Amino acid sequence: MKLSCQEGMVPGKSLEEKVANLERYGFDGIEIFGSDLVERKKEVIAATKGRKVRPSSICTGYRGCLLSPDRQERDLALRDIKELLGICAEIGAEGLIVVPIFGEARLPDLAPYKTVFDLEQDLLIDLLGDLSRYAEKVGSVILLEPLNRYETHFMNRIEDAVRIAKRINSPAVKVMADFFHMNIEEKTIPEAMIYAGTLLAHVHLADSTRFLPGWGHTDFRAALDALKRMGYQKYMAFECGVPGDPEVLLPRTVRYLRELM
Repeated sequence: MKLSCQEGMVPGKSLEEKVANLERYGFDGIEIFGSDLVERKKEVIAATKGRKVRPSSICTGYRGCLLSPDRQERDLALRDIKELLGICAEIGAEGLIVVPIFGEARLPDLAPYKTVFDLEQDLLIDLLGDLSRYAEKVGSVILLEPLNRYETHFMNRIEDAVRIAKRINSPAVKVMADFFHMNIEEKTIPEAMIYAGTLLAHVHLADSTRFLPGWGHTDFRAALDALKRMGYQKYMAFECGVPGDPEVLLPRTVRYLRELM
């Protein structure tokens, strides 16, 4: 298992300085924001060249919405996601995190023909078919992220993402697990990750408080034990608040997790 950290959490005036700090703290990777990555691609490549800390993943950053009723908005999301998948392969990141929709449903309810959920799922599977073929072509991976019910109405649990990934049946469509969202939605975090099995390709780390691991009531020992039993060897990226000096708390949290691992 490898530890990564979102770039926005790391002290540093430049990406190069952030990467150097992460190395010093004991991390293996850095999760890059996708929103302005087209302009920053060369910077990411330069900042991580020859470093132990590698780009682990790209965190969303595309415009539009895959489950919008507006064709132009869907097409915008498709174009941006494809562009980020290409960059993902170029910088050596393992995958692009994709959230199908934030907030409430936007498609109409056409019951008894089809419910909103049926329409959303069918549309997403159709779009992911196209995106997965592109991801396979460029050598990247789509990481489907379930969010809790307060952030989206769609795909709240790991089993929801697994169901969709199995429908696509592509090596370029995987599932990621976020400890904060699982704390709200899942019966237990270990059971949810074990259910994902070999489809699990990325993890976000945050405690129940959405602060660093160790600042809430999440049982990280049990969760990491489950990942070890699964043979999970990919990245786990910090996506959380830092309740204090990151120069002190980030390396301390790395040591805490390494001891559990």
